[in-house]
Amino acid sequence: MLGAIALIVVLVMPLAKRAVVTEFGLPLRYASTIRRQAAEKHVPPALIAAVIYAETKFDPRTSPTGAEGLMQVEPQTALDLAHRSGATSFSVADLQHPATNIAYGTYYLRELLTEYHGSKVLALAAYNGGETNVDRWESAARSHGHTLTIAQIPFPETRAYVAKVLGAEKRYARTYARQLGG
Repeated sequence: MLGAIALIVVLVMPLAKRAVVTEFGLPLRYASTIRRQAAEKHVPPALIAAVIYAETKFDPRTSPTGAEGLMQVEPQTALDLAHRSGATSFSVADLQHPATNIAYGTYYLRELLTEYHGSKVLALAAYNGGETNVDRWESAARSHGHTLTIAQIPFPETRAYVAKVLGAEKRYARTYARQLGG
């Protein structure tokens, strides 16, 4: 009997340990919503999950600056997105609903990826540091004959954010490939 218990512990512990480490170290919630928004807006699902992770670690809240929900969407940005996407109504309270917040955040991420010709570095820098800043930084980099790299982002917070999201995207793609569907 003791041998059977020992065998079960040996077989189950690595799986249980991995589940606990994954849940607390790299959480994932709302996978079906992320998959749906990724498919609709042509954004990699692991990138959406990584942005949520970097913004809130899947714990929705309001930031000190007023950004709302899982993807920390600014109310004014959401209002603009609502008008551009053809939404018939919008309330700031809508951003507290995970599905709505992920839809708006992913829509904005898609717009930024399009604006910056698919550059995740520039899109993520704009998501965090603002489009005006990124346009200025990119213009300065171009005037010196190169493209803006993560290391050249002048805001330390934005530089760290971009690196964090890109690293998390790789981990989400590897760890949750089945749940995120690619």
